[in-house]
Amino acid sequence: MRYRLTRLLVAPPARLIYRPVIAGAGNVPRRGPVILASNHLSFIDSVVIALLAPRPVVFLAKAEYFESRRTRWFFTAFGAVPVRRGTYRTAQDSLSAAREVLDAGGAFGIYPEGTRSLDGRLYRGRTGVAWLALSTGAPVVPVALTGTEHLQPVGTRLPRIRPVTIRFGAPLTPTGRPDSAKDRRRTTDEIMHAIGSLSNQPRAGHYNEHGKAM
Repeated sequence: MRYRLTRLLVAPPARLIYRPVIAGAGNVPRRGPVILASNHLSFIDSVVIALLAPRPVVFLAKAEYFESRRTRWFFTAFGAVPVRRGTYRTAQDSLSAAREVLDAGGAFGIYPEGTRSLDGRLYRGRTGVAWLALSTGAPVVPVALTGTEHLQPVGTRLPRIRPVTIRFGAPLTPTGRPDSAKDRRRTTDEIMHAIGSLSNQPRAGHYNEHGKAM
């Protein structure tokens, strides 16, 4: 409820001030489970997607953010779900939390690279996104953000007024078995190819060294 109120109150003035370019919003199904798989350039990416997507989108956020009243209010207002990260077990818990969102018919946002790209390149995707898609049957909408690294550069606390573009690609319907490493790798590579085709980022060809399991 708080997230929907935030979208209602914040999205219109944000669009008026920042004048974002939004392309392909019609590719996002308005109902039913869907995964929004995006590139990741800035801390503010989840806020941008949460406000500009044509339907509410749930992201996971580190549980530590919910321990402070100020940051807890912020992340709750944007519909984030707290999870603890750092081990295989917590990675599995994160995927389970994501699946609960999809099983309830919601839209779930994920960054297959695992963490922000500091050099602008698109890194190899981690296979949690494929496991989610293959285990739930949810379609995957590739998302490409451009300009958010200038909107809130690393080390800054408040966003600047900079041009931002968000592109939603055609939904993908992955096939295969979630327990097959080969199918998960193939599916993840297909998703990353779709994201890269939208973002036109140079490809790193390897994992982001600071990435997480998702």
